[in-house]
Amino acid sequence: MKVEKVILYIHGMGGGGDSRIPSILNEHIGGVVVRTYDFDPEAAGRQISAWVDEVKPSLIVGESLGSLNAVKIEGLPHILVSPSLNAPLYFGYLAFLTLIPGVTWLLDMIYKPREGDRQKLHFTFSTMRKYLPLRKDALMNSPAAGGNDYYFAFFGTRDHYRRSGIVSIRTYRKYFGNGYAIYPGTHFMEEEFIVSMLIPKIKEVLGIR
Repeated sequence: MKVEKVILYIHGMGGGGDSRIPSILNEHIGGVVVRTYDFDPEAAGRQISAWVDEVKPSLIVGESLGSLNAVKIEGLPHILVSPSLNAPLYFGYLAFLTLIPGVTWLLDMIYKPREGDRQKLHFTFSTMRKYLPLRKDALMNSPAAGGNDYYFAFFGTRDHYRRSGIVSIRTYRKYFGNGYAIYPGTHFMEEEFIVSMLIPKIKEVLGIR
């Protein structure tokens, strides 16, 4: 069954308009709008805010680092996939390393996205430091800070980012409570769990059988 309501999907770092999870969602239920936004958090905020005004979504889905851009949107229910709530801390506090000649070039090469409609990554000091205020502003919308929006998250048992704390269930619970589920997969939610867990949750939140 295809949904008639609009779902705005906020992709993760290096993702974009052709990201895998929203593509699978569109195959199964439709209604998903996903666009490539800027890696600079300030530019991304302006772009995403304009898209919210334009498409008037009924639900926000945020993936990985994009979860913070999703949480920043007020007044809508949120579903988060492998939310990387602590990645901005690493970006912000390690930004000084990009002042060393060659480090920005090296990071750009290591994390170069694949070809296609993908977010261009450029690890400069200025951009990386902006992730600290992004995290602060986003978490001001969390229930722990008095926010009233609905949140639900999915975490993978084999998510390698959980070892470093970049993805942390403890951090999620601190700000958003116990609204989450765990699937036996990786950071990049596999199709079987998209179909068996994510899609049913989207339909539940949207009130669709």
